[in-house]
Amino acid sequence: MPKNQFQRMVFAFITVIITVHAYVFYSLYVINGNTLMALNNTTSVISALNKQGGVYMLGMYKPIWFCVILEFVIAYLLENIVGSPVSFKLACRIFNPAKNHPMIFETAIICATIGIMCPAMSLIAAFLYYPYYMGFNILTLLANWLKLVCFNFPFAYFTQLFFIQPVVRVLFKAIFSKKIEEQNNADDYMYIHPENEQEAVINIFKRIDEIQKELEHEHRRRKALENDFHNIVKK
Repeated sequence: MPKNQFQRMVFAFITVIITVHAYVFYSLYVINGNTLMALNNTTSVISALNKQGGVYMLGMYKPIWFCVILEFVIAYLLENIVGSPVSFKLACRIFNPAKNHPMIFETAIICATIGIMCPAMSLIAAFLYYPYYMGFNILTLLANWLKLVCFNFPFAYFTQLFFIQPVVRVLFKAIFSKKIEEQNNADDYMYIHPENEQEAVINIFKRIDEIQKELEHEHRRRKALENDFHNIVKK
């Protein structure tokens, strides 16, 4: 898991760059591929896009690379500003990062991120790819948004949980292997100087557990002293 703001930004960058390419492929080939080929009377999606002049976006036809870059910028900003911090807080409301297994906590963060990012990006896509040549209607926009969520959510859930996030974590560990090892050896320092809100929350949970253990130990010690005292009195 990322430990500071720079690592979180790199982690989000790797995640978004893979996710955006996967979604563009999914949208153009899986969802709209047959429609594009039928409308343009071609045998491949690429030929259909070239024939019509690109991807229809914001009332104009744009090249695929423009769509990828625009969606990447929007998704990257949204992930850093909303997705990552909010998903961590939601996961902390259900699971304790100090007590639960890291895999369970990370899975909770992934699920929370999907629950935030999928509807948000689907709404943005509903605006970007709205058929403006037919005129704008808010009900049509909402219907398109709901349709996109129904298409995108299953794809997001399974790809993020079983493909994208495992790949991202492998790449992240490969990039920051030395730094991660140093950070794992610096837990005591992190207690005193948390670098961000996530570390501060984890430290609080760990400290609560330590205090509970200390109280339990003190309770046992006092119980033992009371027993010793009663035994002395009886004698």
